[in-house]
Amino acid sequence: MDRRSFLKTSAIASAVSFAPFGQAAFAADTANTTTTANEQWRTFDITTRVELNSTGAAGVWLPIPTVNTDYQKVMETTFKAEGGKAQIVQDPKYGAGILVAEFSGAEKPVIEVTTRVMTRDRAVDLAAAPGGAELTSAERKKYTAATDLLPTDGIVRQTAKEITKDVTTDVDRARALYEWIVDNTYRDAKVRGCGVGDIKSMLESKNLGGKCGDLNALFVGLARSIGIPARDVYGIRVADSKLGYKSLGKSGDITKAQHCRAEFHLAGYGWVPVDPADVRKVVLEEGGGLPLTDVKVEAARKRLFGSWEMNWLAFNYAHDVQLPGDVKGKIGFFMYPNATITEDGKPARVDSLDPDNFKYKITSREIVG
Repeated sequence: MDRRSFLKTSAIASAVSFAPFGQAAFAADTANTTTTANEQWRTFDITTRVELNSTGAAGVWLPIPTVNTDYQKVMETTFKAEGGKAQIVQDPKYGAGILVAEFSGAEKPVIEVTTRVMTRDRAVDLAAAPGGAELTSAERKKYTAATDLLPTDGIVRQTAKEITKDVTTDVDRARALYEWIVDNTYRDAKVRGCGVGDIKSMLESKNLGGKCGDLNALFVGLARSIGIPARDVYGIRVADSKLGYKSLGKSGDITKAQHCRAEFHLAGYGWVPVDPADVRKVVLEEGGGLPLTDVKVEAARKRLFGSWEMNWLAFNYAHDVQLPGDVKGKIGFFMYPNATITEDGKPARVDSLDPDNFKYKITSREIVG
């Protein structure tokens, strides 16, 4: 089955209510008033190919970018499902794009999807006069709410209050949380994938090691717990860094280059980008390991509060995602390919963090000229 999606496609039939992937999926984030540090747009084709080792019923769910802002434009998505059928839908709460493929009895089914995206670097000038960027009450409620992995009470709120006890403005409180995470956490190379994001367990155990899905989730949960709207932004690296950080980029085969970032909302400025997890990645990986006092780490620490290099693609902001037609229950976030294979009448979820056995590959190609 070959289908082309250019700003719209039809909805898949499902027992769960999911919105069609249409024009709303590409509506600009009007609350985002960030300026760009680099006006040069770059264009990338991102292709995901999944080959299932199954001859029975199977389902595949792939993240399709829907984040369309002043730093990212989603241009076009094309896909084909050999031996099955596929549609693109949207998560009803967060608008996350989901390519859903269904196979029944196909011999080694294959699904392939390519999305063309334009990106440019982004930065927020927090020294400039504030503008009029405000959240609606519904948006504020959504981005200060607890999720399954991001509770906003108990030890989470206690920790956030302790960190911010000496500051009063939202920007200073957000900065205090950011600096605390950089100073007190560490990147744990042994953690699978991008981590789990169970911030309550991290704080209770005092084990503050993890990867981006843990460390940036910690920023989001702490911020929400004291009333600062914040959100994880789930995506994938698509190009090498041009800023001299080998650890903060990936081009070509990006199968294992998933990366989530974070934002907080500041009245008058909009969504402000941060990435304390990448500061800790620089500490662990650059030059075989660097101290926090190294000039390269200090530069990353300064830059990653308020700006992002956009050699990275944003998929969605979604938490607690119920994939349409998936009987295995919700997932904490949607950044990896997901699949289930039914054997002896029982569906089993395939390990998303094992692309060699799951058999998927993600590639990035920059379009120049």
